[in-house]
Amino acid sequence: MRVKICGITNLTDAMDAIDAGADALGFVFYPKSARYIEPSAAQEIIKKIPPFVQSVGLFVNETAEEVNQIAEISQIDIAQIHFEASENFYKKLKIKALKVVRAQTKEDLELYKNEYRIVDAFVPEYGGEGKRLNIEWFKEIDCSRIILAGGLTANNLEDLKGFNFYSLDVSSGVEVKKGFKDKQKIINFIDKANELS
Repeated sequence: MRVKICGITNLTDAMDAIDAGADALGFVFYPKSARYIEPSAAQEIIKKIPPFVQSVGLFVNETAEEVNQIAEISQIDIAQIHFEASENFYKKLKIKALKVVRAQTKEDLELYKNEYRIVDAFVPEYGGEGKRLNIEWFKEIDCSRIILAGGLTANNLEDLKGFNFYSLDVSSGVEVKKGFKDKQKIINFIDKANELS
């Protein structure tokens, strides 16, 4: 099972995540977040990431031009768009984009169903609050292109068996406090995620 560790703010946490087997690291470029990182600081970490580990930047309410500028500074691989944006917005992006569904109902899971997308629980603060989605919503839905986020911890991954999610995205579930990861929690999470494969 692929795993993205989101909300990386320092090199130690980045390397702990990679050593534990993370496939991707997430950097939050939303200034109101406790996990915010300056694009230049993210670049310093990304320069030290080994090959085949992807870097993902999380954006909230930015213009396409702002996303392009931050992506160029930080050198991320993918832009995670955590807000409703127009098709014109996506056409202007110079970087691969990943849409986020902030699900409030089961019907929301069908949004962008032909694309790889992150599905997260809706919270007004744009994520990172550890709120879980109702796993029952995913029954009889093709989850093979869904990256599941929201309230995941090593202790509740057992509930995801059989759903065939493409990947898992975790932030608060592997933290000691907002913006700082717990090495053992990361190890435990990825070990449990691998049991789902």
